[in-house]
Amino acid sequence: MHEREQSGMKFPVAGGAIVGKSDAPLDSRWERVRSRLRTALGEDVYTSWFARVEPVSMEDGTVSLSVATPFLKNWIQNHYADLLKDCLSAEVDGVESINLSIRQPGRGPRPGAADARPVAPAEPVRKPFGHPGQIQSVVGSVGGNEGGNADANGFQGSPLDKRATFDTFVVGASNRLAQAAARQVAETVLDQPLRFNPLFIHSQVGLGKTHLLQSIAWEVKRQAPTAQVVYLTAERFRYKFVEALKKDASISFKERVRGFDLLLLDDLEFLQGDRTAEEFDHTINALLDNGKQVVVASAHAPQQIESLDNRMRSRLSGGLVVELSPLDYDLRMKILERRLEEKRVGDPSFSVGRDVLEFLAERLTEGGRELDGAITRLQATCHFAKTPITLETAEYIVRDLMRGIEPKRVKVEDILRVISKHFGVSKNDILSQRRHRSIVWPRQIGMFLAKAMTARSLPEIGRRFGGRDHTTVLHAIRKIDGELKTNSRLRAEIEDLKKMLAG
Repeated sequence: MHEREQSGMKFPVAGGAIVGKSDAPLDSRWERVRSRLRTALGEDVYTSWFARVEPVSMEDGTVSLSVATPFLKNWIQNHYADLLKDCLSAEVDGVESINLSIRQPGRGPRPGAADARPVAPAEPVRKPFGHPGQIQSVVGSVGGNEGGNADANGFQGSPLDKRATFDTFVVGASNRLAQAAARQVAETVLDQPLRFNPLFIHSQVGLGKTHLLQSIAWEVKRQAPTAQVVYLTAERFRYKFVEALKKDASISFKERVRGFDLLLLDDLEFLQGDRTAEEFDHTINALLDNGKQVVVASAHAPQQIESLDNRMRSRLSGGLVVELSPLDYDLRMKILERRLEEKRVGDPSFSVGRDVLEFLAERLTEGGRELDGAITRLQATCHFAKTPITLETAEYIVRDLMRGIEPKRVKVEDILRVISKHFGVSKNDILSQRRHRSIVWPRQIGMFLAKAMTARSLPEIGRRFGGRDHTTVLHAIRKIDGELKTNSRLRAEIEDLKKMLAG
């Protein structure tokens, strides 16, 4: 064996020459291999994984290639080995196997390489968690609500609130399943196989999604100090990814995020940008394929998030999907009582009567944040104004929160149910094509109420009322509107129906 020198690098040659399907130099054939990989994978995937793969030698049917990091080596071996061999075999005779090695630190791609990129750092250094009372960003790897420090590779997660733990999460009928699943994840994050992976939590604003995600992070930090955990909002994920692209450090970003044992991603509905969504897809797939735990929170269920492709919707739906339902009266009372107890620990003079708590639980129905805010306002008034908290005082203090309460969200399904019961006709009759007045009249009133009490468009209402055209819906609305101008009995009936729906 001797060596041929090309482009400033030496390539060992078996039998005096590199045998291939043409007499072109190895560099030229490797560029054709690159072209085949681009065609097979697309530009983005090719750039992510193969832009910095370099040819080293071919000997006894084995093509040796070098990559920048162990992460790249493992990923290509596990996901693209067969494709890489096929592309090489199409351009070079006698390829029997491929050997991937890691380039020596500091050695960049060979001069003149078309896809040259700076070499990414080696594998991230894993660092243990600090004391549970500390607030950090990603130092093994949870965040803090006071900024925090970056880890050894400069990667910083979203802030964590040290108050958001399982101990401060109040459990009730509407959130018991989600809380139990979150605890299970926190206690088994390093077990194999994982029980709930991915875990997807969704709900309206203020019902506890973020609290549960951060509770998982703190609990893992307490139980498994060596586990690598990161909590990120979708906006933070996008920021870090775009920052990596600008610095030509996307491989380092991939390597770091996909090296965590647990990824907690919040506010998924705010994930923006095609490239960010694609990187999120690759990240989730890589973590799940490697048995790493993923927990995602969003305002919507996976199938309702338009920014996700069908494959990712399916992947996120394949684990456990749980919804946090609106807080019922009993749970609102429990939350108010717990927050009052917490305030009294630091301020024993703060006192609120049972009648005030019942009033707040009855009137503040949107979510936990309003309840927390109400107790904080009452304490501030008691502390600074030195005045007892009466029912009248409480009503004045939280008046803006009550004015901000939105009416109950009425669904078309609710309207169909109430109309059916009120007029004594079946839902199937309302949705049918029958045109008897005893059915048409309730149907028209239902369409009128759907327009008045929901955000549905005319075509949507038509579809929900038996697949009717939007012009049919418009005719029904105009007809009921016209009748209301002269028919006081109908006006009273419509008001009664609205109260039933809003109650």
